[in-house]
Amino acid sequence: MQRSASFFAAFLAIVLLFSLIILPLQAQSDGANGGVLLLDHVTGFTSLPNGIEVRDGEALEEIVALRDDILRVRISRNDKLPEDASWAVLPEARHSSVSVAPEITADHVGFKTHSLSVEIARKTLALTIRDLDGKPIQQDALPARFEGSSFRVYKSKGADEHFFGLGDKTGSLDRANQAFTLWNTDAYRFQESTDPIYKAIPFFISYQAGRASGVLMDNTWRSSFDFGREFESIYSFGAANGPIDYYFIYGPAPKQVIQAYAWLTGKPPLPPMWMLGFQQSRYTYYPQSRVLEIAERLRADHIPADAIYLDIDFQEKHRPFTIDRKGFPDFAGMIAKLSAENFHVVTITDLHIANLPGQNYAPYDSGIIGDHFVKNPDGSIYTGRVWPGPSVFPDFTQAETRAWWGTLYNDFHKMGVAGFWNDMNEPSVFDTPSKTIPLDVIHRIDEPGFCKRTATHAEIHNVYGMENSRATFEGLRKLDPNTRPFVLTRASYAGGQRYAATWTGDNSSSWNHLRMTTPMLENLGLSGFAFSGADVGGFAGTPTPELLTKWLEIGAFQPIDRDHSEKGTGDQEPWIGGPEQEEIRRHFIEERYHLLPYLYTLAEETSRTGLPMVRPLLLEFPDAAPDHHPIDVDPQAAGEFLLGPDLLIAPPHYPDELDAYTIEFPSPDWYDYWTGQRVPKPVSSGSADPAQPVNPAEQPPLTTQVHPELAALPVFVRAGSILPMQPLVQSVYEKPDGPLTLRIYAGSRCEGELYLDDGKTYAYQHGEYLRMKLACQVNDEGLNLRVSAHDGSYPAWWKEIRAEVYGWEPKQNQVVVNGNATSLPFVRSASATIFNVRDDGRGLEIELK
Repeated sequence: MQRSASFFAAFLAIVLLFSLIILPLQAQSDGANGGVLLLDHVTGFTSLPNGIEVRDGEALEEIVALRDDILRVRISRNDKLPEDASWAVLPEARHSSVSVAPEITADHVGFKTHSLSVEIARKTLALTIRDLDGKPIQQDALPARFEGSSFRVYKSKGADEHFFGLGDKTGSLDRANQAFTLWNTDAYRFQESTDPIYKAIPFFISYQAGRASGVLMDNTWRSSFDFGREFESIYSFGAANGPIDYYFIYGPAPKQVIQAYAWLTGKPPLPPMWMLGFQQSRYTYYPQSRVLEIAERLRADHIPADAIYLDIDFQEKHRPFTIDRKGFPDFAGMIAKLSAENFHVVTITDLHIANLPGQNYAPYDSGIIGDHFVKNPDGSIYTGRVWPGPSVFPDFTQAETRAWWGTLYNDFHKMGVAGFWNDMNEPSVFDTPSKTIPLDVIHRIDEPGFCKRTATHAEIHNVYGMENSRATFEGLRKLDPNTRPFVLTRASYAGGQRYAATWTGDNSSSWNHLRMTTPMLENLGLSGFAFSGADVGGFAGTPTPELLTKWLEIGAFQPIDRDHSEKGTGDQEPWIGGPEQEEIRRHFIEERYHLLPYLYTLAEETSRTGLPMVRPLLLEFPDAAPDHHPIDVDPQAAGEFLLGPDLLIAPPHYPDELDAYTIEFPSPDWYDYWTGQRVPKPVSSGSADPAQPVNPAEQPPLTTQVHPELAALPVFVRAGSILPMQPLVQSVYEKPDGPLTLRIYAGSRCEGELYLDDGKTYAYQHGEYLRMKLACQVNDEGLNLRVSAHDGSYPAWWKEIRAEVYGWEPKQNQVVVNGNATSLPFVRSASATIFNVRDDGRGLEIELK
């Protein structure tokens, strides 16, 4: 049986090669007319200052270096490359270049940068990218193939190669041996096998033998990626139409790939701080009295919260930018009352505009006057049925249309609405077979950096939602240039993180959907969308009290913590299910607010680097496994994730199971977040002789056994971390009452950071921020703690620091502060040494002995 399977696999490979290479040779001359064209030998080349241009007859391939670690590859059927424009890649990145050293031999042509070697085989035109040690990083497996209007690029796949990214695709974190379609789709009640889904982010990371690289295929048409699903030794990507235009990014560390991708496509802007607070939502809170009742209950029950969402029923007949005055007779007064209680109201603004000529509906009337709606091929305005009934759709590929769209927020902005939610922007349409705008509908591209032209919806579909959120973000910036917008989008494309946060769409209230959330958020973060979340408790269906509790526990450690549910389902607020459940849920929401200094510092790091808040273990610990495989693919670690570099959250991989499970750590030294105790190390499997050194690769990884409990969530802190924390508040802008807490977990590389600003405006760009660097060192003489002087002009809310030192105890109970011996009262808990010290902002050098 084994021999038969091997023979069958070999036979399939031969058939593939025959169909891809032998048969199309007869049709190469017809390539320009829509037949099959393969690029399989070099007929000429030209060295460029920043790369190389090679030809195969009329076909052209250009490879240029934007940086030493980033290449751009463009391939054309003919001797003219397509328009050099992009919705995703920033102009300054796309036009960047570095000088290269040509490398021409009898067998290949190519060049070198300071990081990479690029080789193109003369006989086959196969591209190989190597590091400077000569090790291949990426290799063509088969010639690039054009067929009709479509194309496909084939790369060699290693048996131990793993893939991550592509945004919010469902399934496991690792994309290896899976295949996906990118076509933004309203995927209500999606399941683990559902594809396509809400976003089209054509970026992935390859990780093999400890080295990471990335590929961004910048093509907006319907596209697909196969990571060894069809042929185990080949991965491939292609699209139904449009250009072959992709970017190769070399790490070799995964973090370097993520930061380089952010350089290409942009970083998420620093959000308002209230985004990090707990958010309560429902489809729909109605009427006005119900909204106020929810807010009052949150405050009365002392459940910290910062946002309340209004879904489509607050509008008159579901028409965007209107208000149902029967249900909300004093909308502005309601907003003002909520704002006085530190609640930020987020209103939904779907992009479909009700088709209401002659009915004094301003969005329609002004859109018609400005010619802002997409059109049918015959020039008439396209109409499709959505929530308001027959609707028209803005043409966001026009800069003037985006500017017009931004003005529609003026009234809501004046009333004090704090954030806006762009839903249904795949776009979703109810009355077409495709459930979206027909492919032949016409868009008019009138955009800086693009040639002015028309394009069908088939080309624009995957960027339509991104340009909708862009129009919202830029419109809010224009209305109030000094206030950070909050925009939440459901559909997007690569680069969409520049304009909006996101969520995973219409999930379900099931244990499996809770399990699916972690890899979806991790891959979104790796794909640029660091500020993301999932509907806590599930959108479709009513969760059991236990499911809602566990989801609220885990959601407290994710970037956006929004409890949201569907019309017709049971209530889903934190108090539902009785006092015992409410107490557990309150405890975890409160812990999120204690961690706000850490969370906001992470958000600011994201805005500078592109690194996500929620991270797979691989991102911080690429060398965790002796053989350099991603630890996240281990069954014992599949449910774990990191919040920043320091916190490990470890729910069971199957959260509904009651059996004890093993937690696998990516490094050997961790603390229990709740108790402060070190995780005990396993007994070594090495030599019994203590004098005989043990090979670390032979030691078992750090593990611990956990028995699931409803009221508990395993959370651990990396040794060497310094976590900034604060006293409890009921909203993020409430001034904490008490000292800043620094939790210091003794270990190597002991460091931390704190960032703070007003959490609302752009004043931080002009120096109004506070940044502190934190470090500690343990030696034979004691522990040294260094708190840097406050950088920036923003004032601290604290006057005193409470230091909690875990994993180390003083022997002499002596302390020296800035060179002066002093008497500070120590408090000993079961696991920590605690003391308080004044912080005047000029920096602290503390020696404990």
